[in-house]
Amino acid sequence: MHEHSRRENVSSAFSSSISPSSSSSSSSFSTSFGVLRSPEEHGFRGQRVALVISNSSSTSVKLSANDLEEAKLAVKELVQNTYSNPILIRLGWHDAGTYNKDIKEWPKCGGANGSVRFTKEMGHAANAGLQGALKLLDPIKDKFPAISYADLFQLASVTAIELAGGPKIPMRYGRVDTTTPEECPEEGMLPDAGAPSPAEHLRKVFYRMGFNDKEIVALSGAHTLGRARPNRSGWGKDETKYTKDGPGLPGGQSWTVHWLKFDNSYFREVKEKRDAELLVLPTDAALFEDPSFKVYAEKYAEDQETFFKDYAEAHAKLSELGAKFDPPEGITLEAAPQKFVAAEYSTPKKELSDSMKQKIRAEYLGLGGSPDQPLKTNYFLNIIVIIAVLAILTWLFGGF
Repeated sequence: MHEHSRRENVSSAFSSSISPSSSSSSSSFSTSFGVLRSPEEHGFRGQRVALVISNSSSTSVKLSANDLEEAKLAVKELVQNTYSNPILIRLGWHDAGTYNKDIKEWPKCGGANGSVRFTKEMGHAANAGLQGALKLLDPIKDKFPAISYADLFQLASVTAIELAGGPKIPMRYGRVDTTTPEECPEEGMLPDAGAPSPAEHLRKVFYRMGFNDKEIVALSGAHTLGRARPNRSGWGKDETKYTKDGPGLPGGQSWTVHWLKFDNSYFREVKEKRDAELLVLPTDAALFEDPSFKVYAEKYAEDQETFFKDYAEAHAKLSELGAKFDPPEGITLEAAPQKFVAAEYSTPKKELSDSMKQKIRAEYLGLGGSPDQPLKTNYFLNIIVIIAVLAILTWLFGGF
């Protein structure tokens, strides 16, 4: 999140393939989906010309909740295979964190509009390393062209938090993308960990976006994930006992021991400062030095539930800064449950589609099941008894 604290966590299995000079393995595209994207986009010069598909009125491709559900499944698979939680969270932060509440005109106001994908903005010092995140999300964007970059960045960010054990963040989608590099914000809009007066600097940056002190401290808790690397930011160590073996690309210095787990340990570690292997930036220390910030930092160090609640609210607000939605009310994933039709689940000739699996999962959750708690045995017993009674009644009164 900080301009001089640029973190990247990508798996060693793909770290060599996501540098700015890497070329994509795919070269196919179709103009039937929308307008062509210039090489300036994506932060990669000279690479393949891909597509810009926006959910704005300029394209016939319409965004649906099903697109978002399936894209979220794809992001989950990506995160689980690559340990890319921190870099995806950072991407969503940096796209939204350029917002200026005093500018009313879109997209001049900055914010969550997908502009970070352009080389002009990706070249800002605060965004070093984020080309890797774009590269990771590229196949998902290609598969779901109706989803805007702005939506995909925020979807990936909150999904990464949830998969790391963090809170479920209420979201709506339908953000409209910027279309040209000229619409990118000026450099210097993101926090700088090395500012002379850290607390004053944090307020200057976050107040500009419309946040208050509680929200500043809550959002700072995202440092529970990820690492800083001195060769990129000038902060941290080359490696520590917590990072030298990965997972993902080894090295860097983390804020917490378990730097792929989203919890309140960041606040405890910054408060106690007992472990020299862990990073504490000036802006981190300011949370316990500034009287107003300290009230919330102390509370979050003691109460993870409160931290999760406040973080989820602040992150949801962050994700909508400067966003223009189409439709204006947005699209949510908490759709009304669909009627169960047993015949629809009979697919003897082929594997169930992702959407069908989601429908089955929704029915399962609707009956009281959950990923952490299976249905109670007596539920199935009741079903068997009901079926037996119906069979007997049919035999007695209607025959077979």
